[in-house]
Amino acid sequence: TPWENCLYSPEEERDFIRDHLGPELEKSGLDLKLIAWDHNRDDLFLRAHTIYSDPDAAKYVWGMGWHWYGDARYEWWADAAGQSCFDNVRKTHELRPEKHLIVTETCQECGAHLGDWSLAERYAESIIRDFNNWCEAWIDWNFLLNKDGGPNHVGNVCSAPLLADLEKDHVIFNPSYYAFGHFSRHIQPGARRVLCATNRDCMEATAFLNPNGNLVAVVLNQTKHHRDMCLVVNGKVARCAIMA
Repeated sequence: TPWENCLYSPEEERDFIRDHLGPELEKSGLDLKLIAWDHNRDDLFLRAHTIYSDPDAAKYVWGMGWHWYGDARYEWWADAAGQSCFDNVRKTHELRPEKHLIVTETCQECGAHLGDWSLAERYAESIIRDFNNWCEAWIDWNFLLNKDGGPNHVGNVCSAPLLADLEKDHVIFNPSYYAFGHFSRHIQPGARRVLCATNRDCMEATAFLNPNGNLVAVVLNQTKHHRDMCLVVNGKVARCAIMA
């Protein structure tokens, strides 16, 4: 790629953490958490297995971080066979349940994607699937860019939930902003995920119990049609419609 890289094989990263970074962070006394990998889901499990298999490296690692890139529906360079690999998040949790899992970077490349609702659906789908696979936090890369998707020192302009039109002194709210809001406005810090399921493949959902006792469910409908839905909680039924 044209931007900065730090390329390690799984074994090289394991050894660097074990022999250099981990001991130095420990000696520093800084209250920092070491997150390994920090790339895409496709090789997340491989990286975790390699590092966690060495106790002298694993003891320094708080958890694994990853990015969302590799979805052939949205990335021109992705393998047509698909590299989203959401199940790798769950498998990494099952490998070491006591370790932590967070998304550390997401954005949509190749422009600002002004008004693109399909991108909002991508955000909602990824957040739901990652949370349902034991992800604990989900971080976007750029929350505010200019209206062209910059600045960027190598011309890799991207979308963002908020875009600033500097000439008009105006902020543009992209659809992804509202997708984020379905989660961030209702799921409180310290919430615990609770089991939920749907009975239609076209509906995706996640649910959380907030510290204040409120139960939150976020449901996504990516079809082209509105869907009537019944939300069932402890035998009580609420009827609602999920917009297309």
